[in-house]
Amino acid sequence: MVEINEKAIDFTLENQDGIEIKLSDFIGQKILIYFYPKDMTSGCTKQACSLQDNMVDLNDLNLKIFGISKDSVESHKKFQEKHELEFDLLADTQKEVIKSYGALKGPFTARIAFLIDEKGTVIHKFSKVDTKIFAQDVINVLNSL
Repeated sequence: MVEINEKAIDFTLENQDGIEIKLSDFIGQKILIYFYPKDMTSGCTKQACSLQDNMVDLNDLNLKIFGISKDSVESHKKFQEKHELEFDLLADTQKEVIKSYGALKGPFTARIAFLIDEKGTVIHKFSKVDTKIFAQDVINVLNSL
């Protein structure tokens, strides 16, 4: 489990295009990793679209975004294309990263998120997520730092 002021646990997962993404390759910019239960579901769609609808502001804050669920690369590709998402969705089919970040609650993935600073340290944890206004919550936290 990862907590605030701890180093983010590095990982390598495939994105929606089958390309391996390594978290540590993005040190030097702020990173948001958010865990979500399942592609194409109501709450997960609202959360992803909240981020997409605010990409200009999130990009202005130099934020790299990764959504992580246990869904397959193929499922992520369909989800990304359907909603025209401009950020990577990472497939953790073995649930190893989900477990290491404390996002596995029984058989389900909890809806939690972590902001990581340019040095790779967790600076904020979103334990309760309002899917409709998630992006604004992220922007508010980043602007308060």
